[in-house]
Amino acid sequence: MHGAHANRIRERFIMERRVRCPRHWALSGMLATLALLAAASALAANSATAPVPRDSPRWLARHQAMSERLKAGHAKVLWIGDSIVQRWEDSGKKIWNKYYARREAVNLGISGDKTEHVLWRLDHCNLECVSPKLAIVMIGQNNGPSNTAEEIAEGAGAVVLKLRQKLPDMKILLLAIFFRGEKPNDEQIKLAKANDILSKLADGQHVFFMNINKIFLRPDGSIPKSLMPDCEHPNKRGCRVWAEAIEPKVAELLGESAIAP
Repeated sequence: MHGAHANRIRERFIMERRVRCPRHWALSGMLATLALLAAASALAANSATAPVPRDSPRWLARHQAMSERLKAGHAKVLWIGDSIVQRWEDSGKKIWNKYYARREAVNLGISGDKTEHVLWRLDHCNLECVSPKLAIVMIGQNNGPSNTAEEIAEGAGAVVLKLRQKLPDMKILLLAIFFRGEKPNDEQIKLAKANDILSKLADGQHVFFMNINKIFLRPDGSIPKSLMPDCEHPNKRGCRVWAEAIEPKVAELLGESAIAP
């Protein structure tokens, strides 16, 4: 079943590519082993795949500021997500400066965002003004209370597909959605299932997947407050181990030498 849901994302993208660019509609190797496309009506019924803005002046102000930053150009790396990504500007600022500032990275994280909000933002943020080499994406945690695992995966997958459409030369590092809650809970089970579906989007050419959730979990499945004091957002130490865990892959995808811890 997981393969069928991942295939819905793939097929949706391929159909759009056929219309937009008939000579280059096939995406080499991406999800080639997955099952056939499910009914289009099921996609339409999924709130996680329907782009929509949030009714918040603060949200809109941050979105507009990020759009102006992209309009200025010079973005080598995009970080895309919700409050977990936005926190790089706070508790993770020192780590950000070490690993990402030198790479002209732009933080496109907004607290509280769901996949549908990111989809809207990507259509209204001056992406055409930049030519980044890499996008690092983590989104879907805030869909946990309102969507199924399959819907969350489709929403996050739709973000990946939109990035592929808008920036086809850019590589995408899709990160497994972090868990939240000090003890194992039903949402963690749901997000783990969504992550399993998302892992099948990796094609080894344009889209790559990493699941580093184990570094934020004790053997019993609980989240250590030494890394996530609120059991949701990494603190300075958590951001450091996060950056160190993905740095070899980030450097590889950028064609650079890894930054030493």
